[in-house]
Amino acid sequence: MQFTEQLQRAEQKYEELTERLQDGSTAADPQRLAALMKEYKQLSPIVDAYRRYTACCAELEALGEMLADPEADADFRAMASEERSALTERQQALEDEIRVLLLPQDEADSRGVIVEIRSGAGGEEAALFAHSLHRMYTMYADRQGWTQTVLNLSETELGGTKEVIFSLSGDRVYSKMKFESGVHRVQRVPETESQGRVHTSTVTVAVLQEVEEVEFELDPNDLRIDVFRSSGAGGQHINKTSSAIRVTHIPTGTVVECQDERSQYKNKDRALSVLRARLFARAQAEQDAQIASERRTQVGTGDRSEKIRTYNFPQSRLTDHRIGFSLYRLEDVMNGDLDPVFDALMTAEQAEKLAAQGNAE
Repeated sequence: MQFTEQLQRAEQKYEELTERLQDGSTAADPQRLAALMKEYKQLSPIVDAYRRYTACCAELEALGEMLADPEADADFRAMASEERSALTERQQALEDEIRVLLLPQDEADSRGVIVEIRSGAGGEEAALFAHSLHRMYTMYADRQGWTQTVLNLSETELGGTKEVIFSLSGDRVYSKMKFESGVHRVQRVPETESQGRVHTSTVTVAVLQEVEEVEFELDPNDLRIDVFRSSGAGGQHINKTSSAIRVTHIPTGTVVECQDERSQYKNKDRALSVLRARLFARAQAEQDAQIASERRTQVGTGDRSEKIRTYNFPQSRLTDHRIGFSLYRLEDVMNGDLDPVFDALMTAEQAEKLAAQGNAE
């Protein structure tokens, strides 16, 4: 097999990690334990697949020896030949699985994200769909066991969402949510439409990597911070306390507002977190433009101005235009069952990476 040496090194490293994790001194150092566990989890699926592959190869070799026995009868040969065919297919499938597992991993895949949803063309219907999308991601996050925090929310009088910014953290959040950046188009009959005509509206979604302060430092001299009173639903407190925060990054003109918390300090921390994520994304985009030849595959990133997906309610159809994928289970998707969509997108991304790897070789 092409990657045998690499797999043997991975298995050796995996066994070393297993011993270190069982060492009592490791548990006494939480930071070291977390780092080792992260590496252990990354290697586990690779080593598991490699061990299944070597077991399959051993079975094939044993069958070959049996078939080479001149004293074997015809019935045994027929049965062994059939089993060898099945094992050969399994061996090929395991090789394909291992190739995918050995693809270079995007370090960002393990990060949390900040998601920004904004209503686009379509007025109140767009705002209502923005609300539906936020609900969809919320329900999916619940299924995944991710932690959710609303950072800023601006609603319409009819229950729609002009803008919502929220964070998601948990296991490999960015690896799935990175596919969502772009324009989402909805086709459905609004409740206010008396003649049953289908309207088309759009909502934009931006998914930003959550960035720690130590990874992307903000210069306080570049920031203007304004305090104001929150607006919208929230009772008497809204009109009595100036707790909302607006942070402006002077060099770029980037503005972030947070008013979801009653605490001015919490709103400030969250606003800075969003600002850091936006500026990090901007710096990454500039770097990608400068080094276009080294750009990663783009199936999952989607430009924000690009229409990436259509939600057609009359046909109960979701279509992802980037990979030509359609699913006729729209109600399930809107209730948080996004795995079939994400699985299709991840498979397409892996296929692109494998093709690029093959071309490079």
